[in-house]
Amino acid sequence: MIKVDHEALLTVRGLTKAFAGVRALKGVDLDVRAGEVHCILGQNGAGKSTLIKVLAGVYAPDEGEIVWRGEQVELPTPESALEIGIATMYQELDVVDGLTVSENIFLGHELTRGVFTRRTQTNRQARELMKRLGHGSISPNTEVGLLSAANKQIVSMARALSRDIKLIIMDEPSAVLDNEEVKSLFTVIRELTAAGIAVVYITHRLEEIRQIGDRITVIKDGRSTANGLSVADTPTSELIRLMTGREVANVFPPAVAIPDDAPVVLEVDHLGLPGVFSDVSFSVRAGEVVGLAGLVGSGRTEILETIYGARKAGFGSVRVGGKPLRRGSVVAAVRAGIGLSPEERKSQGLVPEEPIFVNVTLSSIPRFTKAGFLDEKSERKAAREQIDALELRPADPDRPAITLSGGNQQKILLARWLVHGTRVLLLDEPTRGVDVGARTEIYALIRRLAAAGNAIVIVSSEIEEVLGLADTVLVVSDGNVLSTVPAAEIDEHGVLDLIMKGTAA
Repeated sequence: MIKVDHEALLTVRGLTKAFAGVRALKGVDLDVRAGEVHCILGQNGAGKSTLIKVLAGVYAPDEGEIVWRGEQVELPTPESALEIGIATMYQELDVVDGLTVSENIFLGHELTRGVFTRRTQTNRQARELMKRLGHGSISPNTEVGLLSAANKQIVSMARALSRDIKLIIMDEPSAVLDNEEVKSLFTVIRELTAAGIAVVYITHRLEEIRQIGDRITVIKDGRSTANGLSVADTPTSELIRLMTGREVANVFPPAVAIPDDAPVVLEVDHLGLPGVFSDVSFSVRAGEVVGLAGLVGSGRTEILETIYGARKAGFGSVRVGGKPLRRGSVVAAVRAGIGLSPEERKSQGLVPEEPIFVNVTLSSIPRFTKAGFLDEKSERKAAREQIDALELRPADPDRPAITLSGGNQQKILLARWLVHGTRVLLLDEPTRGVDVGARTEIYALIRRLAAAGNAIVIVSSEIEEVLGLADTVLVVSDGNVLSTVPAAEIDEHGVLDLIMKGTAA
């Protein structure tokens, strides 16, 4: 007989699920109480997404039991989960850009009279739901494609609340939000839990769990290693141990001293992109990591893309090894030794369905071409060397890139530029969507690459990450560099204070 936590709204015991003989879930226990934020933590590939889809009615479990409000249930379809009161907000939002706010909210359960939509009633109820979520200023007639990612999330949440929902599952809801949008999301979540609605919150960001979570369940290799831990009483080191099976003493590896005679590799001089950023100047020596700290929309990403030639600068210059680059030319930047790891790895950096080795050698094809023919043996050998050097897992060159975790996809992009012989690495959000255990590997790898003489520029929405990795920090706001300071001489509060003052000015 299943042992039920009598305070629980949802109880899961011994949940298993296999795909083509591979067990994604090997025994997961979970108890979620009404009115709490229950965080689920685990590395990429731990089984979080599979668990979510079982609870959402997308997958049927092979074994195990689900008890909802004291009764054992089966969830054969997504509609069956919605009918009992479980709604899911996926990381890839399921709103339809071409429909209005009200049409999205009531999509699939339209308010109709006969075959006609009751538009006035639909708009009125949509407006009430948006007001409940603190976004009453958004018109029900607004086309969703015109909204920001944060507001699209609110629409998705309103859709869930348009039914009699008791539990909302949120999968990485903050992944595309800036700091202020995350604060607004947390305000909404607190209002929902105050009304007795439970929230299951999946995130890689431990700092978010501290801010919003009540209890935590940790999943490792398809099993729950802890169920219902108190957020307040569980130290970060214990959470990391439960996720990874090992102790992680220092998240950020120690900085390595840059030799006094280290040459300047990258020089950015009064660079500007009209309407986006202006008068950006900095230099990076061999072995140095420079970080750009600022809010989403501050111009950080555009600065990297302009250095890389993906955007054509309106004024200023970029030099590599003292030689100026042609503006707006990715080819010139790559030939000079600049490589970019973009913020959106899957859509902008990888060819997801192609094998790992093809993705690794993508920017170096001429090197492996002889008399017009591709030397696949040499191509594979070069890819294999980097796969081994970067400890990419699984180390199968023929495996499609899309099947790898976020951390290993990031390693593919780094491997690509190392094969190419790149001297300057531009890393835009290198740990976005990467779990805590894999983050420590990426951090150590960035340090190793710097120690090997590479010049590195990093952009991250997490100020702590910039300060933990960079030797020098540029604080950016509204397209302007407010300050350039050694990372050791500023903390997170100092960065935010500069940003706030710069924004107010």
